Amino acid sequence: MAVAHGSRDPRAAATVEALLDEVRRARPWLEVRTAYLDHSTPTLAQALNGLEEAVVLPLLLTEAYHSRVDLPAALNEARAREPRLRVRYGATLGPHPLLTATLTRRLAEAGVTPGDPDTAVVLVAAGSSDARANAVITDMARSWSRRAPAAGRSLPVGLRGATLGGRGWWAVTAAYASAAAPTPEQAVARLRRAGAPRVAVAPYLLAPGYFADKVRRTTLDAGADVVADVLGPAPEIARVLLERYEAALMSPAGVVAS
Repeated sequence: MAVAHGSRDPRAAATVEALLDEVRRARPWLEVRTAYLDHSTPTLAQALNGLEEAVVLPLLLTEAYHSRVDLPAALNEARAREPRLRVRYGATLGPHPLLTATLTRRLAEAGVTPGDPDTAVVLVAAGSSDARANAVITDMARSWSRRAPAAGRSLPVGLRGATLGGRGWWAVTAAYASAAAPTPEQAVARLRRAGAPRVAVAPYLLAPGYFADKVRRTTLDAGADVVADVLGPAPEIARVLLERYEAALMSPAGVVAS
């Protein structure tokens, strides 16, 4: 049972289904169902109806409010209505090295050479009111740079969360489409002021929709040279989802505390 956030934009649900089709092709004997937290159907309760056992996997990129509170609460409510229902709850998709690999591939598809020392990258997440979730994105940006700052280069004011590349990217910095700072356009502007020869934006977003469209528009207006596509139904993400499934199978079934 893969549970996505949901969106009013029909492209989002189509992307989720395309991703799960990748999983179905990899495991044709495995029953794969979809549920949504908001805006789309079926809901989690509807999708679980009639089942006696399920592995519930959040199609969420970071661990935040939805994975820590909303989903566990919904699962406990479902089990209260159906005591026979045995549920195992898996981890969120990210962080995972394969997600960074997907980001790199999306940039390459947009014409950006992986690790180009003349390209600064803005890693854009949706953003969260949970500081721990935002810190995960900052750590991802830091680890994405292949080396520590090169000799003689220092971090300009306003880029304290970035890592300046040696033989890797010129810099990698995190930004957030909502609920946290810097915004994607602020991050692009800071890199431009710092002298970045080229700025590429890598949306750490699963599917197209409001945030993806806004990020593309505002960062191009702010001076970005390239905006990559969203992660989408990548085979790497299907592999991550199956890893999360296999790990969840090893956990005990029962009530998921909220």
